[in-house]
Amino acid sequence: MPTTPAPLASGNINLIFVVSDDLEYSGSGDVNADTANLTSQGLQRSLLMAPYLQQTVLGNQNVTGIYALEPMTHPQTANNYPDMAALETIEQFALLNQFSEPNEIDGLSQFIGNSYPLNASYPLAPIPSGVASPLLFCYACQGLDFKDSGDGNEGVAIGIAGGGSPGFYVFSAPWETTSSLLAKLNELKGYNLTLPATYQGPNYIYAISITPSGGASFATFNSNVTPSTTYPVLPPPQLGGTPCTEQQPFKIANSGSIPAGINTNETVYLIRHVEAHPTSSWEDGNYVAAGQWRALDLPIALKKGKINPDQVYSIDPAQVTLSSHSYFSYVRAALTVEPYAIANNLPYNLVSNIEILAPNSPQLTSDFFFTGGQFSNHKVLVAWEHDHIPPIVNALLSSYGLAKAAPAWPDDDYDSIWTVTLDSAGNLTADNSLCEGIDSSKLPATVPQF
Repeated sequence: MPTTPAPLASGNINLIFVVSDDLEYSGSGDVNADTANLTSQGLQRSLLMAPYLQQTVLGNQNVTGIYALEPMTHPQTANNYPDMAALETIEQFALLNQFSEPNEIDGLSQFIGNSYPLNASYPLAPIPSGVASPLLFCYACQGLDFKDSGDGNEGVAIGIAGGGSPGFYVFSAPWETTSSLLAKLNELKGYNLTLPATYQGPNYIYAISITPSGGASFATFNSNVTPSTTYPVLPPPQLGGTPCTEQQPFKIANSGSIPAGINTNETVYLIRHVEAHPTSSWEDGNYVAAGQWRALDLPIALKKGKINPDQVYSIDPAQVTLSSHSYFSYVRAALTVEPYAIANNLPYNLVSNIEILAPNSPQLTSDFFFTGGQFSNHKVLVAWEHDHIPPIVNALLSSYGLAKAAPAWPDDDYDSIWTVTLDSAGNLTADNSLCEGIDSSKLPATVPQF
């Protein structure tokens, strides 16, 4: 039996490749053939792989950079579902690492959070078909393109390999992308390494380690994890069951006018991303470890009967957000709701044709979900950014000629659910009577262990 390599040396430049599942190459039972998303087993594998990667491959050192597949570069099935598996595969690992942010109060001290940013944004070009042209470009946030359009993948990898900054750089992508990137890096840098010729399975992790003198070696790690086929059971503490107390209750309905083209027999459940700001100055595009508890508990907290969506939507995680000092890929809303889609075998899509930072984004988003007939006779769970939810609802209310406005969404409220219902005639009701029932104050500050 092959021996496990020693952890990678922190004084080297280490390029680490985690192979995510897709419909073509995956562990048996890891991917839902209908939705192209992970199954509960696939999610279990990602949770088990994370500590192995952290402990055995990195030797408990902190990661230096994480690069994941840009989901809309790899649409799958006849419905063109995005490939979210690479981001979900590496999220648990990202939360086992720490990231420091400048304190906005004094600009000098650092706040350290249990979270690490995931780079999954588009380069300047090309942008996938049907995707809104980004308003913010972030070279440092660039992710991996499934087909490596424009040779951007090796540009990132070669930049790291020749950059002279030791550390641990992790790449999460399907086998097709990973194997191509390994081969190109090997050729362009002249490493002459013996690389795997075929897909070896979902438990394998590969690493190219480059010494300060420029020599390179190749290592193969096999986690040998055996995931359960059932949805993950969270360790204590018990979550859920908290009364809805976060927001001032509201309920708004139209009393006559119905706009032309409005959808009918539709329900949209609007939720916010999970906990992401341990301090007001914190921003890394991802959520923090406490939020993983909420994300993984969503299928239990929102059990059938409480809400009954037949599909799930969120913001494209390749979009860019900014803090006072940097840009990041905005992955947290999409990763918040993905476990719910996995547990319930639901179709999962991204709203990629609308740039969330565009001035008319609320109106475009309202039109997308509530007009045109696409969502008539459907119930949809939507994860979004909380400051943008009231303007989206207000754009809808305005189309009915209503003077009433939805209230602001409090910054510390991660629990509320806003429900918008359109009946068979298109009459509108919007309220916040539902909540997830998960108390933020009871969520541990460290990631759940599996």
